[in-house]
Amino acid sequence: MAKTDQSDLQALARDLIYELAEFERPSASDGERRAAELIASRLAADGCTAAVEREQAHGTYWWPLGLLTLASGLAALTRSRLLRLATGAFSAAALADDISGGSQWFRRAVLPRRSTWNVVAETGDRTASKTIVFVAHHDAANWSLLFAPQIPEFFGDRFPKQLERSKTTPPIMFPVFAGPMLTLLSGLTGSKVLRRAAAFLSLGSALTFAEIGSRSVVPGANDNLSGVAVIAGLANILRRDPVDGVRVLLVSTGSEESFMEGMRGFAKRHFGSLPTDSTSFVCVDSVGSPTLMQLEGEGMLRMADYDEEFKSQFSDAAAELEIELVRGLRFRNATDALISLQAGYPTLMLGSISRFKAPSNYHWPTDTPENVDYSSVVDATLLCERLLRNVAAAGRDA
Repeated sequence: MAKTDQSDLQALARDLIYELAEFERPSASDGERRAAELIASRLAADGCTAAVEREQAHGTYWWPLGLLTLASGLAALTRSRLLRLATGAFSAAALADDISGGSQWFRRAVLPRRSTWNVVAETGDRTASKTIVFVAHHDAANWSLLFAPQIPEFFGDRFPKQLERSKTTPPIMFPVFAGPMLTLLSGLTGSKVLRRAAAFLSLGSALTFAEIGSRSVVPGANDNLSGVAVIAGLANILRRDPVDGVRVLLVSTGSEESFMEGMRGFAKRHFGSLPTDSTSFVCVDSVGSPTLMQLEGEGMLRMADYDEEFKSQFSDAAAELEIELVRGLRFRNATDALISLQAGYPTLMLGSISRFKAPSNYHWPTDTPENVDYSSVVDATLLCERLLRNVAAAGRDA
């Protein structure tokens, strides 16, 4: 692609990110709806068939997880072994389901739901048998002291060798899950030590979720308006230079920050018409840090690895373009990619990292448009374009 085209892509990304970051976009909110309508309008202007789809979501994660850990902690304070056993088992099961791409049965049964808004746009060769779905999200997260950037900076600066060797982010949900499990075990064994540990971890987790819920919404420029800019850039490229042999869906979900609720709505509505043997998913999330990276796998409790062949195709595209793409990392987080991966689709996750091996300004008030690395956003767009053109060419040669 010509250099002037890259400048155009950067200007497009910058304008879109600045415009969307002007208003708050919490999950399942009017701001999220407003963002969805703006994104759909942009994609339609570049020739896509675009629609805003209304789904249902609870819209937080701090309420379901906070209630479950609070119940576990209060049970751990009682002397009733039966109550600790039952409450610990219930809370552990509900929590594991909620954070691991499950049905989220607890929040659906207990907590109120409201509208969330997905954008689904179609472009490319609409008659092709092969489909690639590029997924971003347009809602934004609450900040929290838990996500203070000084924490990874402190450890990274003082323990550089350990940082260099690390391949996985800290498992922040392990102690959250451990609380109810220890409550359960204290009920089984009657152990006072386990009971005290259960109360400490569970009530500490509940307080943390209360703190998160009390905070404001960040601008979410890197996470994940940068991903939205990539799908908008793809639409612009494909309008000017169409592709034959592959159908392209450009999706921006709502309520990703409340543990992929918008993506679950997309799955319920669309997976039935997307065969797993001819559809692939590329999740584009937080690509505005200095260095692009391709995750090997993700999962808050159990690590799930992405399709090796599809990952290799993406790495090959990066090599062809001479774009640096870090590999070998696994995140103890969950993105929209987890939903398609669990459904059996070849899936990969494209993100970016700072020198501390984490997305820049993650869930922090400094996640603003001026702190986005727009060269990374453009590189991510070009990588996604090269992937889909390579897939289209391979299909024609087969």
